[in-house]
Amino acid sequence: MINLTRLWTGEAQPADDLRYGHGKAAASNSRVRKPIVVWNITRTCNLRCVHCYSDSMAQQYPGELNWEQMQAVVQDLAEYQVPSLLLSGGEPMIHPRFFDLVDLASSKGLKLTISTNGTLITPEKAARLKEANVAYVGISLDGIGAIHDEFRGKQGAFDSAVRGFKHCHEVDQKTGLRMTLTRHNVANLDRILDFIEEKEIKRTCFYHLVPAGRGSELQVLDPAESRHAIDTLIKRVEHWHDRGINREVLTVTQPADGAYLLTRMERENHPNLEQARQLLNWNGGGANSSGRAVSNIDTQGNVHPDQFWQDVQLGNVKQIPFSTIWEEGNPMSAKILSEIRSVGALSASERQEKMQGPCGGCQWFATCGGGFRTRAAFANGHLWGSDPACYLTTEEIGAHAVC
Repeated sequence: MINLTRLWTGEAQPADDLRYGHGKAAASNSRVRKPIVVWNITRTCNLRCVHCYSDSMAQQYPGELNWEQMQAVVQDLAEYQVPSLLLSGGEPMIHPRFFDLVDLASSKGLKLTISTNGTLITPEKAARLKEANVAYVGISLDGIGAIHDEFRGKQGAFDSAVRGFKHCHEVDQKTGLRMTLTRHNVANLDRILDFIEEKEIKRTCFYHLVPAGRGSELQVLDPAESRHAIDTLIKRVEHWHDRGINREVLTVTQPADGAYLLTRMERENHPNLEQARQLLNWNGGGANSSGRAVSNIDTQGNVHPDQFWQDVQLGNVKQIPFSTIWEEGNPMSAKILSEIRSVGALSASERQEKMQGPCGGCQWFATCGGGFRTRAAFANGHLWGSDPACYLTTEEIGAHAVC
């Protein structure tokens, strides 16, 4: 996750301790961070999004965790002291014990985030989220009006999501807009940013497409589209900063965004260049992400390196606590996690020697960590391939790039 606001403007952001090693709660280094847990509490959804990685629909799915099992997961995550818990789906708010789970997690001291399509947020539900001290509610939006409705597979989804933002805003519940960048919506990015400004949304996350689930049928951005998208976001960050607005703008699932940011800073002799370089190098990009700083519990209780990497199963919380699975305490997870984490455990130079493709000679490897490792594994069938969605030019990658 790249915080463009933090890196471009130098303004402190809420998760600097976790992301860049700054703040009282910062880990000693990025490799010892405990993971953010993305927990898909149900696969059932009231929409049918074209890019859904879990291929969810409006139906019941057998085998999901019962309430007793969910309580045990919360207790374990609290005792393990994960830095953040993100409840997702399907549509998490459709779960019959959703608010029971929110209240329980909050009472255990877990920092809680909700990833929702926003259509089910009533004034009463917004107030309950605020009362439960939810850190922020991430509402997905993939365009304005009919564009969003087409993505979400339901007419009126946009208007319902807008009402969700409004209800959260009325009770001062922090909301974040979440958007997946694809060829279908990237041309409308400025309109999305106008909407963010109009609705006074405090946090925005722009995901680069990971081809999983129904999303495997969509095309990732080409290099020119990716560069245009990041340039558009940087321009708006600068605009807001000049007006005294400190709004979090983040990109997700593409560590190459950090490398691209630094190339721009170098060209423009940006005053925050060296600080941004230090922060990004501490983070390590893809080398210290999936399987280390990010984790997933799916609706069946299976644990994965992240929410997209569903074909890699590390264990199941119905039988073994998450903390035990994550600390390589069972035979199923030990070998797989060891291999995944070896990408980050080696020094940058040792790691880069193993890489195939452009990453093998890229001058930004220590910053980027080889891109988003899950997407690279999908494309190459192993851990040491390059991320096909990297959009750096040959000149930016460096003279020793291997094609």
